[in-house]
Amino acid sequence: MKTFFRFILCIIALIIYCEYVIYYLVLIQCNWPSYNNTKSEQPVKVMFVADTHLLGKRKGHWLDKMRREWEMSRAFQTAIKIHKPELIFILGDLFDEGLWSSEADFNSYVKTFKYLFSVPQGIELYAVVGNHDIGFHYSIIPQLEKRFNNAFNSSSVQLISKRNVHFVLINSMAMEMDGCFLCYTAKLKLKQISNQLKCIEKGIACSKNMMLDGSYSKPILLQHFPLYRKNDIACNELDSAPIKEKETPFREGWDCLRKDATEMVHTIYYLIL
Repeated sequence: MKTFFRFILCIIALIIYCEYVIYYLVLIQCNWPSYNNTKSEQPVKVMFVADTHLLGKRKGHWLDKMRREWEMSRAFQTAIKIHKPELIFILGDLFDEGLWSSEADFNSYVKTFKYLFSVPQGIELYAVVGNHDIGFHYSIIPQLEKRFNNAFNSSSVQLISKRNVHFVLINSMAMEMDGCFLCYTAKLKLKQISNQLKCIEKGIACSKNMMLDGSYSKPILLQHFPLYRKNDIACNELDSAPIKEKETPFREGWDCLRKDATEMVHTIYYLIL
């Protein structure tokens, strides 16, 4: 009887370790980058998450879905508890089947996402749209973009500023440069935000709706697709792909932003990348 009781206790302890404790042991080893303490202004602590791909009803198995969601939620909640970021950006593909889902299913996925990735008061969370959320450029209809924007209070181009650090959030699928309803609106917003930043950069007199609080710094671009590049051969991180895969050419508008769209964004913003 004692042996059986000890066995049960060991199983319980193992479950607690694997499903809770391990996340703290791993994530507590991460640290924020060091910074110059002589500066009067504190740095902005930002956390980036991408491609959560919450499974849907068409392709996802319920057990796989449950397991993935549990692990992502534990990792996310543990990270924000330990490191306490001020801003969190989700860089697209929140859902795996957002482009195919009915209104009821989409609302259900949104509810699940906001539950799994809930944040306490004082932390701001922003979502950038990805192709799995609303589709690639030529399959997008206004309804799909609108329901995502309504669910996450976002837009095709958005400026987020925190203590003089400026983030420009862009819908990658709105950068096809063909003058469609998505691209036309996005280009106008890009230029408007650029003009707002120029107002504070050059200290020129601008109308009230063009003025931003704080001082100028080069904006940081955030979007789902990478900017145009031929392939991933220049990427040498620890988790980078094998050489053969890195040599595979990128398809413009699918694997990366179009070259002309990248040049346009560079011209408008002189971005930090």
